[in-house]
Amino acid sequence: MILDDASGLNGYRSICGVDEAGRGPLAGPVFAACVILDPARKIDGLADSKKISAKKRASLTMLIKEYARAWAVSSASVLEIERLNILRASLLAMKRAVENLAIAPDMILVDGNFAPQLNKPVRTIIKGDSFIPEISAASILAKTARDTEMLAVHQRFPLYGFDQHKGYPTKKHIAALQMHGASPVHRQNFAPVKAVINAASASPFFLPLV
Repeated sequence: MILDDASGLNGYRSICGVDEAGRGPLAGPVFAACVILDPARKIDGLADSKKISAKKRASLTMLIKEYARAWAVSSASVLEIERLNILRASLLAMKRAVENLAIAPDMILVDGNFAPQLNKPVRTIIKGDSFIPEISAASILAKTARDTEMLAVHQRFPLYGFDQHKGYPTKKHIAALQMHGASPVHRQNFAPVKAVINAASASPFFLPLV
């Protein structure tokens, strides 16, 4: 059963927060994380990962991994995003993360208004990463894991500047995409990428992606 509020949670012993990172980018996988915090080991500064600096996220990531009762990070690949669509791929990454937890939660709180199908009670909470500590922690782990992955992707495809924009559709990224064409890590069913591929295929100098 999926509910849409965070009330009535006092009866649960293992509350798991779940969030994703990477639904909006034009390239790279989507990541998800889940966290069961330890009430006896409070972590100060937890917040929506998008509202804190990379340096702060890095320090909080270390604390979360050390202090949490359990945590897990998973992803869904570019191929899975293209096959399933980005929403379903995000839910798949969430499901994988929860299933990889060392401790089975008895309540799962998911940021947003969509949740994966799981065999435990699930509640969706819009903007939960801003005020639910477990979801905030998951948001931070997912974001730092994906950013780390995109730094590795940058080493393979340095022309696109993935180390700076992490695949999001910035002006620099769009310009690089138009100049160099789509790479194998670009999501080919996303409109800006598809437009570049279609333009290239119409060119007499078109070379297929490798």
